[in-house]
Amino acid sequence: MSIIGQGIDRTDGRLKVTGAAIFTAEHALPRMAHAVLVLSTVPKGRVAAIDTAQAAAMRGVLLVMTHLNAPRLPTPKPPGPDEQPPNPKLSLLQDDAVLYNAQPLAVVVADTLEHAQDAARRLRIRYVHAAGAAELDFERAGKAPRKPKEQPGRPSDTSRGNLAGGIARAAVKVDQRYGTPLENHNPLEPHATIASWDGDELTLYDATQNVSGVRTTAARTFGMAPEKVRVICPYVGGGFGCKGAAWSHVMLAAMSARQAGCPVKLVLERSQMFALVGARPITRQQMLLAASAAGKLHAQRHDTISSTSFLDDFSEPCGAMTRMMYSSDSLQTSQRLATLNLGVPTYMRAPGEASGSFALESAMDELAVALKLDPIALRLQNYAEQDPEKQLPWSLKSLRECYRLGAERFGWSRRTPAPRSMRQGRMLVGWGMATATYPANRMPAMASAAILADGSALVRSGSHELGTGTYTVMTQIAADAMGLQLGQVRFELGDTAMPRAPVSGGSMTVASVGPAVQEAARAVRDKVLALAIDDPASPLHGAAPADTELVQGWLQLRSAPTRREPVAALVARHGAPIQADSRAAPGDEKKRFSMHSFGAVFVEVQVDPELGTIRVPRVTGVYDVGRLINRKTGHSQLVGGIVWGLGMALLEKTEMDWRDGRAVNGNLADYHVPVNADLGAVDVMVLDGHDPHINALGARGIGEVGIVGVAAAVANAVYHATGKRVRELPITLDKLL
Repeated sequence: MSIIGQGIDRTDGRLKVTGAAIFTAEHALPRMAHAVLVLSTVPKGRVAAIDTAQAAAMRGVLLVMTHLNAPRLPTPKPPGPDEQPPNPKLSLLQDDAVLYNAQPLAVVVADTLEHAQDAARRLRIRYVHAAGAAELDFERAGKAPRKPKEQPGRPSDTSRGNLAGGIARAAVKVDQRYGTPLENHNPLEPHATIASWDGDELTLYDATQNVSGVRTTAARTFGMAPEKVRVICPYVGGGFGCKGAAWSHVMLAAMSARQAGCPVKLVLERSQMFALVGARPITRQQMLLAASAAGKLHAQRHDTISSTSFLDDFSEPCGAMTRMMYSSDSLQTSQRLATLNLGVPTYMRAPGEASGSFALESAMDELAVALKLDPIALRLQNYAEQDPEKQLPWSLKSLRECYRLGAERFGWSRRTPAPRSMRQGRMLVGWGMATATYPANRMPAMASAAILADGSALVRSGSHELGTGTYTVMTQIAADAMGLQLGQVRFELGDTAMPRAPVSGGSMTVASVGPAVQEAARAVRDKVLALAIDDPASPLHGAAPADTELVQGWLQLRSAPTRREPVAALVARHGAPIQADSRAAPGDEKKRFSMHSFGAVFVEVQVDPELGTIRVPRVTGVYDVGRLINRKTGHSQLVGGIVWGLGMALLEKTEMDWRDGRAVNGNLADYHVPVNADLGAVDVMVLDGHDPHINALGARGIGEVGIVGVAAAVANAVYHATGKRVRELPITLDKLL
């Protein structure tokens, strides 16, 4: 039986539960000092003066760095034709301008964290208000939005068919506005960096989803060759997108370490993570669906305005799912930006699809209600047999089966369609559903593999372990390809000294790194078999290559399995490890196929008719994700996505004081996320599948598809329970009373 697909326990599980897994802030370097950021308290202006004298004179203080004494950084060279510009722009104490509240204005370095914190509190900063008030009103900024910069493959505006004609001949229309709030990622592990210089070489221990990206940004920031920068991150305590970029604190730690002449650790406080490391932006989405009386979509229009920053642009592509999900005669989407004096937004789990699916799938439910159609029947009526945007066939699409099995497992046939028609005791019961999708992404990746003298294997790639199971699934892939037992394979990651891997974001790690690991493992296996054939001391000497195999750590003949020897014996005789390197990259498959994962999610809610409180006793999700490498970690990933979707639907919102642009619930006590008491039964099923076009493994990423559609399914269930349609997330009890 293949190791791939089995529910193998996490190879790093024991290290994590015993505390032996070392996260970024836990690395200990000799002479290491501690840094604390001092942040602005106004959203717009200039720094007139910073009084650092008292702080600099305090015990243990090594450095107080402000824009007045920070090293001047070189102007980065423009990115090459194959390079992406660094995103976002950073606040690195190069001038006195303040563009958002909680912008870094100083770094205090001391021998202990307590000394640094105490000194940081003694800084006195005086501001000069800039001309014009800070822009902190999303609605006002949205009245004069601007078009984002065009990005390859991500147009801000799209159009197909005759939209006006489709609207005119439709029998039923839904034209509503949907909104999502500012949300913060809040991984359990805060952002942290340890910076250490050795001459002109920089080592960064950084809590990141992108060690190679951090190295590239550091090299550009400091005008260094990338080979002079090493970034290390063996474990990440959650990221969800906010650790995908190199933020200001990373470079400030490096600048401080060089100025202080010693390694420096900088760990963000929880409240600081609400401004410095991105957030899911605010969105306002106008969604129009126009259909025939039978439910055939004649027209779709999806217009999005999302918040961004004066410091740098970020666009939340809410129309991405709308453009490819359903077959319709005409469609138009647009994306615009409302610029605010806030920190730069960033990718947050399923960017675009998570927010956009709330509007699309809520509107589809509203259309089903207007047409008196079952919500699944409406979706099947408009099922896209090929990608309607790209006019390409799907590489693999089993969404019909997701609908069928999801409805069967959930008991959808027992649903009565009228709002407020189902009860359990005094509680109103609602059932809702929605579609999930996320693109199947892949980027080039490299890996190395070696079989050592003791018969074990060491496989490496500079990828990341975010808690999603990368150590485990790569071990499975390598062991399967080599013909070794799981216990004989050690997989290492999280270091730019290893073969390069892409960012662990966009649900692409398995799809990108997996094929590279598989190729390296097969290459080293083939080398070992060839060596055995040429070795007079081996039982395989002189055999035909097709008659040899490596099984469970044994070299043997297919035709005579008793003629065999341990791989360790062969490698030991030759006195050196057998090694191979690989590089795997996508080809032209995306020019021939549209590649997406799909799912159907079903939700039951119970709503107190007097108090408006909402409980979710059960959720069912059925997913088409290609080949699942590990049943256990894959199930965990999808459950985690559903839980995140419940938080988006019912709890999560960054509450801002819009007078000064600062989050007022910047902590885990007041920023509500789901806990065990909020969850009922979560039933997840993954279809047996193999995407033959994305890669040799047939596997797509699953990190984000689990959240998509959940918020809409909850909103649709709440409508079914109460008859009240909530179009602004989160769905709180005050919106139902």
